[in-house]
Amino acid sequence: MAVRKTSVDKEVLGAEEGPPKIVRVSQNGNGQFKSITEAINSIPHGNTKRIIVYIAGGTYNEKVMINRTKPFVTLFGEPGNKPNLTYNGNAKRFGTVDSTALQYGTVDSASLIVESDYFVAANLIISNSAPMPDGKRKGAQAVAMRISGDKAAFYGCTFLGFQDTICDDRGYHFFKDCTIQGTVDFIFGSGKSLYLMQNTRLNVVESIIGGGMIAAHAGKSVTEDTGYSFVQCEVIGNAKGAFLGRAWMTSPKVVYAYTTMGTVVDPLGWSHNNHPERANTVYFGEYKNKGVGSDAKGRAHFTKQLSDSEARPFISLAYIQASKWLLPPPKV
Repeated sequence: MAVRKTSVDKEVLGAEEGPPKIVRVSQNGNGQFKSITEAINSIPHGNTKRIIVYIAGGTYNEKVMINRTKPFVTLFGEPGNKPNLTYNGNAKRFGTVDSTALQYGTVDSASLIVESDYFVAANLIISNSAPMPDGKRKGAQAVAMRISGDKAAFYGCTFLGFQDTICDDRGYHFFKDCTIQGTVDFIFGSGKSLYLMQNTRLNVVESIIGGGMIAAHAGKSVTEDTGYSFVQCEVIGNAKGAFLGRAWMTSPKVVYAYTTMGTVVDPLGWSHNNHPERANTVYFGEYKNKGVGSDAKGRAHFTKQLSDSEARPFISLAYIQASKWLLPPPKV
């Protein structure tokens, strides 16, 4: 931090000055709180200092919301014994708030919703335990996490779901050494995010309704400064004919670089989502990938094998302006 004082956001300098406050969550009573929600509720609105919520191993059946008025929160799972934050909400399911029935909708079905900035998560399992969509039940999509805050980082986390596992909603986000599991559109939204390193695995699970789809970036204009970049990742799974991405909206931007792709990937690689006109507005790129699923022969005509200069912006931490905010995971 001393070296980077001239480059990081002034808010980060203030928040990281001095030792962070640590609150502990343990279901056996060995912490200040027995639930993650109680710990989040203890954080004051307008918080300006880093607060680490240390979570002991166990399964936490909670629907957790971190409001935008609570920045600089870190959820840190017990090393070697990752806690599982889970809930079984889906888009159709009704819940209750103050005894009033409500319908979640897709993005609010998430087990963990983060709307605040400068969020960090490490050593966590974040899952949605709702059953796999079968193509018959309406509103069966179920989100594990929605990240809507800016400048968030995830280290060594596992995200488990089926359709719509991660709503990578908006803002700069960094995922390192994570496993993300799903069936259809299991990374979707309008974020600008970097998914990095060989220990980041994209696991495409065989769906009841067949196929598979990793990324559904929601770009709506070729001038938008958003997109998903997957660098040194691994695409695995037991699905058949999975696509790396689809044109959910008119102008998605998705790039895979230095990534190992298994037989799970369909030779076409990408889908225009039954909108042939979107072939003119998508940005689907690949760069120096390997594995049987990376063969450029047979790729959809609207995809691009990137040159060195074209790939360079997507394979640097500068893609998410990381020098202004990104810090390594804490040691607790």
